Order: sequence, then structure tokens, then C-alpha cells
Amino acid sequence: MMNPFLQVALGGAVGATARYATYRMLAVHGPGFPVATVVVNVAGSLVMGLLAALMAHRIGNDWAPLLLTGVLGGFTTFSAFSLDALTLWERGQVVGAATYVIGSVLLSLVAVIAGLALGRGLWA
Repeated sequence: MMNPFLQVALGGAVGATARYATYRMLAVHGPGFPVATVVVNVAGSLVMGLLAALMAHRIGNDWAPLLLTGVLGGFTTFSAFSLDALTLWERGQVVGAATYVIGSVLLSLVAVIAGLALGRGLWA
């Protein structure tokens, strides 16, 4: 089994690269609603639920440092979420900021619940 620190480092590189690719594909740079951050956080939450169920019911936690902490930790990003929310707020887009914060949190929670339910249905 690979060293857990190496797993996190390699997984983080993969996840961060995937996040950057997502930002580029969605072309969300500069002013506007931070769609890419919502997409990576919600997709990452869904995959987190799926992988948590898979590990709990089928493969164990040996790959958790690589997949959960590394890949998904590098892919999703609370720091970008925070900066995006603050930027909307500072631009005076109070409703947009509130919608972004509440929507991101709720959608991500729903996604992780859906991922766990789906994963448990597939692997339990």
C-alpha cells in the first residue's frame, strides 16, 4: 500500500488539475456568478458520497487518503467558495451572495446524501 502522505499529494495534484480544467471548460473568469465553484463543490460532494459508500461496503478505507482527502480535497474548494461569496457581497450583489452561499451549501449537502444513498444501493 502506498504511503498515505504520498496518496494525498498525488490525489491533490489530480483533483486540483481537474478543478482547474472545470474552471477553464466553464469559462468563468472575472465578473459574474461563480458557476464553476458551485459545479465542483456539488459534483465533489456527490462523488464523496458515492466513494464513502463504496469504501464502507466494498473496498475498505485504504484508498481514502488518495481519493477522499487528495482528489476530492483538491477538486472541491472552500477557499474559492469563500472568496466568490465575498466578491459578490463587495460588489453589492447581496441577493446573489446569499443565493450562492445558501444554494451551494444546500446543493452540496443534497449531493452527498444522494451519493451515499446511491452508493449504498449499489454496494451495500
